[in-house]
Amino acid sequence: MTQKGFHVAVVGATGAVGQQMLKTLDERNFPIAKLSLLASSRSAGRSVEYKGEKVVIQEATPDAFEGVDIALFSAGGSISKELAPEAVKRGAVVIDNTSAYRMDENVPLVVPEVNEQDIAKHQGIIANPNCSTIQMVVALKPLQEKYGLNKVIVSTYQAVSGAGAKAIKELKTQSQAILDGNEFTPEILPCAGDKKHYQIAFNAVPQIDKFEDNGYTFEEMKMINETKKIMHMPSLEVAATCVRLPVETGHSESVYVELGEDVSSVHEIKELLSASAGITLQDDPEHQVYPMPAHCVGKNDVFVGRIRKDLDRENAFHMWVVSDNLLKGAAWNSVQIAESLIKLGLLN
Repeated sequence: MTQKGFHVAVVGATGAVGQQMLKTLDERNFPIAKLSLLASSRSAGRSVEYKGEKVVIQEATPDAFEGVDIALFSAGGSISKELAPEAVKRGAVVIDNTSAYRMDENVPLVVPEVNEQDIAKHQGIIANPNCSTIQMVVALKPLQEKYGLNKVIVSTYQAVSGAGAKAIKELKTQSQAILDGNEFTPEILPCAGDKKHYQIAFNAVPQIDKFEDNGYTFEEMKMINETKKIMHMPSLEVAATCVRLPVETGHSESVYVELGEDVSSVHEIKELLSASAGITLQDDPEHQVYPMPAHCVGKNDVFVGRIRKDLDRENAFHMWVVSDNLLKGAAWNSVQIAESLIKLGLLN
């Protein structure tokens, strides 16, 4: 690489999010002087093209982070727990896309449109929130700032790409088997390592990740706890139900919000959201205009529509929020954080 800039490492470079990170870095023309692609030993030696040059993948080891300025991690929580501190020891700022550090009180959990200022508090690691949390808080932040926020209830309709490449393959093979009238054995969803796996093709599975003792899944608790942390509202009432649908990419959410004060007009909410960073408003019921996952793939924004006033509570509204879970929900948000580090002068 001849361009002046930073030494960037991508950990988990061969995965779905890692590939999106590389694509996003390229599209943003991120200032990279040197690029290190890191993955497991079984992927080491392979090469990936970046800006017309072939970059050989190295094994992700502590010494691989020597001289790295920014390390983008997306290789699973156990890898992040093991290697992120090693990267920090060697002078890198880690942007971690797993759940390993999200609720650590010493690690900022950042969505740049919502709490960019928290980046300055980092001690070497910055956490990228859960994909479903990210798109929701982008839509909530303008409402919180202008009207205050009392309560949020969200039901998600999440794409299988959130569970990785094997889940995408399972969706496709199951769909084909059903169309062909063949039998199949579910092996991946709803959760790797669980005793039971269920059909995802032509189905809806109300479980994402493991169940907690309180009856909520880990995914639901992530949304609840992360939302409170990102928005600096520990007492905010949040409830979540997370469902996996047979959609390849693009998470959808039905969000109910109770605002801190009465708002007389849906039009006022629409104007506020349409003028907010990172949001595209698609809301014209007369012409059947509303966000859909098939139309958000490959786009960085969070799409909001179906905004309507609750019929019983004056201060309550409903909205439909859609985003590409591999982009704004992962790769794009991570690269945004890296760009903010540079903008705020937090890198040497």
